[in-house]
Amino acid sequence: MRARTRTIAPLLFAVALTAACGESGSSGTGGGETGGGGGQASGDACAPVAGDQLVVLEDDQNLQNADNIIPAVNAQAAQANPALLPALDQVSAEMTTEELIQLNAAVEVQRESAEDVAAGWVEENIDAAALEQGSGVIAVGGANFPESTILANVYADVLQLAGFDATVQEVGNRELYLQALINNEIQVFPEYLATVTEFIEGDDATQVASGDVEETRQALEPLAAEAGLVFGEPSEAADQNAFAVTQAFADELGVTTLSELAEACGDGSLVLGGPTECPTRPFCQPGLEETYGLEFADFRELDTGGPLTRAAIERGEVSIGLVFSSAGFLAGS
Repeated sequence: MRARTRTIAPLLFAVALTAACGESGSSGTGGGETGGGGGQASGDACAPVAGDQLVVLEDDQNLQNADNIIPAVNAQAAQANPALLPALDQVSAEMTTEELIQLNAAVEVQRESAEDVAAGWVEENIDAAALEQGSGVIAVGGANFPESTILANVYADVLQLAGFDATVQEVGNRELYLQALINNEIQVFPEYLATVTEFIEGDDATQVASGDVEETRQALEPLAAEAGLVFGEPSEAADQNAFAVTQAFADELGVTTLSELAEACGDGSLVLGGPTECPTRPFCQPGLEETYGLEFADFRELDTGGPLTRAAIERGEVSIGLVFSSAGFLAGS
């Protein structure tokens, strides 16, 4: 799969656009050390509140791009195997963000195998009798982080139920695995809608993805066709940048959305936590300020949605922090 392949410039020479301060679907942690930020709070209405349970506030004005899980398929393989896309679309129809959180928690926190976790989800959620039947060998690619491995195994298990001889193959980064998918060296990959759309489009000066799932999918279709790919239905499940607070903080203020947070926190007492680049990235602090009108008393330099950010929110060191929307630790502490 790593042999030299035909060059497709938008894929091989583009730099993947990260949907915000970290790459969607990474489910990992970035660098960074805890640090201090700017001025002092002008009030205390939205000062940090410690707690053991975190909750993501809804991005109700679509600041973040729509990085919903979507099956990517080699176009020739899809044409030769009519049952392939419908089987994968059954996964999309059933998978939610909450379920993805639980699957990630089972692997990352409870240390179960990705294969067992995927098999359990398929058994509980997929009706084998309702699947169109196909045949043939299908290689499902999975990147080397837990969420991708889980989803790859879910896809492979469902394809097995649909009559295919499906296996999971670990692959490298997006530059490598998309080229392998185009070359039909692998046939299927669990992708992230907005990120793959921007990656294939390839021009950092333009942005074709947005927070609207359907608009982003429409932008992706012609790009995919030109590259020799097709994509199935996007699932409700998404792994994108999100902003979390403690449940105690949310309950105290009575907020569930970022707009409600802005209404409740007009005194500038919020403390934001995130990676080093957050104060300059449009999908992080500037986006929160411009889209929602949020004001911050301080910024604390942490990691990219990882354990430092989680701990800082739980300990009441920051009011709100950047996390990934499908992070396993959101299942409970």
